[in-house]
Amino acid sequence: MIAPNDGGPLVAVGRATVAYDRTPVLVNVDLRVGAGDFSAIVGPSGSGKTTLLRLLLGAVSPLAGEVTRRRDLRVGYVPQVETVNWQFPVTVRECVLMSRTHRLWPWPSRAERAEVRELLDRLGIAGLEDRHIRALSGGQQQRVFIARALLNEPQLLLMDEPTSGVDIRTRHDVLHLISELNREGLAVVVTTHDLNGIAAHLPNLVCLNTEVIAAGAPADVLTPEVLERTYGAPMEVLEHAGMRVVVDAFSMADNVTRLRRTSA
Repeated sequence: MIAPNDGGPLVAVGRATVAYDRTPVLVNVDLRVGAGDFSAIVGPSGSGKTTLLRLLLGAVSPLAGEVTRRRDLRVGYVPQVETVNWQFPVTVRECVLMSRTHRLWPWPSRAERAEVRELLDRLGIAGLEDRHIRALSGGQQQRVFIARALLNEPQLLLMDEPTSGVDIRTRHDVLHLISELNREGLAVVVTTHDLNGIAAHLPNLVCLNTEVIAAGAPADVLTPEVLERTYGAPMEVLEHAGMRVVVDAFSMADNVTRLRRTSA
């Protein structure tokens, strides 16, 4: 359903249910994404995080419920890097320009080359236009697909596990980059397994396990009760330097036992 551009949400999901081969993946999900929002969807593997992104994108349709999008909404999508065929014979420039599906000519114009060059420079990977995508580091590969998503100047950026498989420094750099994009007015929704490295730092969290367990600020959502319902296992939440830190209850118990044995 298309909604007018009247200042309402960019996308609104209402009581949506999605199934694959008659197996429900999402059930009665409600979610609203407004202009300038910055949210993380968290949950265990198989909880429906990627499917929820695809629902926001319009790549899947609900069996029940509805999805309302603002008229002429432009959405950028960054897939999980693990799903990309890095052996596909394309350069960085060609990969970025693939987001332009309605180009007049198959080869880039001078203006498009300049546009890609400027975007790569902003993302810190200037000079890599002619390099094959397989010859890049993990962080560079992630930035190429962010550039690809940004080329059409989206109002909403959807990112599936943007820091999966990268080192701590790259994770920090990617988070800093998307935070900067959000401060400029771009709405961002990411999925992540990283409760402490990403989720705890964002203004809004959605805990998902087929259904939305809880949504709101980290202080309201990162609680032992919500996390146990989301992940199906007990978790502890600690306070450190004003931030909430989530730890596995069993791991913490093991560490306490080791400390007691060491001090005995």
